[in-house]
Amino acid sequence: MGMDYKSSGVDIEAGYKSVELMKKHVKATMRPEVLGNIGGFAGAFDLAGIKDMEEPVLLSGTDGCGTKVKLAMILDKHDTIGIDAVAMCVNDIACSGGEPLFFLDYIACGKNYPEKIATIVSGVAEGCIQSEAALVGGETAEHPGLMPEDDYDLAGFAVGVVDRKDMITGENIADGDVIVGIASTGVHSNGFSLVRKVFDMTEESLNTYYEELGTTLGEALLAPTRIYVKGLKAIKNAGVTVKGCSHITGGGFYENIPRMLPEGVHAVIEKGSYEVPAIFKLLAKTGDIAEEMMYNTYNMGIGMMVVVDAADVDKTIEALASTGDQACVVGKITAGKKGVTLC
Repeated sequence: MGMDYKSSGVDIEAGYKSVELMKKHVKATMRPEVLGNIGGFAGAFDLAGIKDMEEPVLLSGTDGCGTKVKLAMILDKHDTIGIDAVAMCVNDIACSGGEPLFFLDYIACGKNYPEKIATIVSGVAEGCIQSEAALVGGETAEHPGLMPEDDYDLAGFAVGVVDRKDMITGENIADGDVIVGIASTGVHSNGFSLVRKVFDMTEESLNTYYEELGTTLGEALLAPTRIYVKGLKAIKNAGVTVKGCSHITGGGFYENIPRMLPEGVHAVIEKGSYEVPAIFKLLAKTGDIAEEMMYNTYNMGIGMMVVVDAADVDKTIEALASTGDQACVVGKITAGKKGVTLC
């Protein structure tokens, strides 16, 4: 009996099958600019549409879902983790004022179970639909001997475009501007290594129902990251200039808010301006995590912050409501040393 690729642990047939199974999901994400069909060597995307822009700027973002994938494995629920991978990339693009054009995903797995891979990709496709990005390609890499058979990791990247004059740079943020916070759907995709230390990562523990959460722990933690592309587009369409935008990811408030600020201004956040979701309270209590550490690691219920002129606050909140995004004033900008104060 000779050697072949299958005997090394890589199943080419399983690869073909997973591609067949994922095709219908991929198809649902198509945009008119996508050229050719699924299965070519490169994803082709027609850029004729950007000719109307004065100075088109390409934006890109790449990310994964961190160790959140471990929860999906324990719960054997793989249909939402793809939304997280897309969200992490497209939210960064939206943060610069751009719209995502297309997305590519990369899945590394110990063994290719075609149905499982197709389910993961169905989540990626759902994230693409929510952000109006086309899923133009992807890769499933089987890594026998490198990863356990049931393990996988998921990452991806997105490319978007913005007209230079519409770029959100933060350079015009000034004393007196207002910070509007947009609600998150939970922990999103950051800080899961700490989550996994705080709670038992067993099926039994994750399937425990908590009164204060109104769901099981696993459902609350696995809730997919909110995609803010349509919300930010609605603000722009309402004629509001977003002066600064911060995607609250790893590093929480302390690390991400200053990223949008120019020199000479300071962000003041009022912690009492909104209700911190129950999942964060449970996490802090169970893990005995100091409040400062919580705000330095998690989004604490606010997934995105935008800085607008005080006169535009109501318009901003109304525009967000039209896309199903809950928002409220969470703070203000003052003159001072670049940084953030929580009070």
